[in-house]
Amino acid sequence: MRRRGSEWPFGISPVPCDPIPAERRIGASSDRGGIERAALSPVHPMAHDSRAADTVVVSSGDALGQAALPSPARVWALRGGVAAALVVFVAVGLFGAVRYLSNFWNYRGFPPPRDPAFVRTTGSAERFYVASSALGDHRQPVDVYLPPGYAAHPARRYPVMYLLHGFPGRPGAFLQTVRLGVVEDVLLAQHRIRPLILVMPFGSTGSFTDKEWANGVGRDQGWETFVARDLVRAVDSRYRTIARGSDRIVGGLSEGGYGALNIGLHHPGEFRVIESWSGYEQAPNLKSIFGGDRARVAANSPRVTLPRVAAALRKARTYVWSYSGTADEFRSENAAFAAELTRTGVGHRFRLVRGGHNWAIWRDQAAGALLAASEHIAGNRHA
Repeated sequence: MRRRGSEWPFGISPVPCDPIPAERRIGASSDRGGIERAALSPVHPMAHDSRAADTVVVSSGDALGQAALPSPARVWALRGGVAAALVVFVAVGLFGAVRYLSNFWNYRGFPPPRDPAFVRTTGSAERFYVASSALGDHRQPVDVYLPPGYAAHPARRYPVMYLLHGFPGRPGAFLQTVRLGVVEDVLLAQHRIRPLILVMPFGSTGSFTDKEWANGVGRDQGWETFVARDLVRAVDSRYRTIARGSDRIVGGLSEGGYGALNIGLHHPGEFRVIESWSGYEQAPNLKSIFGGDRARVAANSPRVTLPRVAAALRKARTYVWSYSGTADEFRSENAAFAAELTRTGVGHRFRLVRGGHNWAIWRDQAAGALLAASEHIAGNRHA
């Protein structure tokens, strides 16, 4: 299986403890008094007054060895107080850990996305569901980012960029971690791109269930067909899109980059631009998806498929935009695929970018991805 995953670092800071003063006033009848008496050093025991005075003054000059033992009730009160303190401490710790993990899952350690002050108009995010016959009519969630001005210009139609997440993954990462919505807002404010509808489907039945965006051997496992047919039709019917392949883009990161290439090469003309961000071109031989069938694995490997479909891609004026990190394990595989694109005459650009296979590189390259998408669709006039 392809390398994926992330580390969740944890850090625990020690809690400083104040030294016990040589003299203090303690309420003899309070729980706090019981706790603080227990905390005193046995070298300086507390004097006991059977008259239960309001306060007891303990100083370093008191006689040694004359402290009375605490009553059973006070011992139980002490234990109860300690137990309550531990419960509060654990609860606060758990709350902090859950909050940290939630923020890390959403933003991967980066700050939440926020538009800069000079951006006056922002886009909007929403979610809808697609019942796909390729998936046995299962309803898949789809996140959508509508560009700034979509509601204000009801007569305008828009190109669409489909974005496929990696594994393990979820569609919301494109907006929350890669912050593509903010990037589009900024580039539009600078008049550098055309406004794009961003469509981010969920490509699995669970965040940790691998489907590879491919048509699997199992029943109702047509994930490629879900994207190329059912999702595209649903988006074209629901939103004001330019409903033609020359104004569609399909891209993705890691496994999603592989999925974009595999789907794009299987459907020449359906997408004008194909983008692979740190993807790969050799399908993993996963029995759960391809059933151990080597022919099926080869048919879903873009490096094998390319020579057969190159002519159709040239005719459709397909453009492939991709990059790989200098420390990425798929670097050589991606470079070899780019060389094959050159040999077969398919329009493309491949870059090696300093970095690895992680969120930092995908965030850094987000603006370039939108610029490439906008520049190579049919109507590439900027907003």
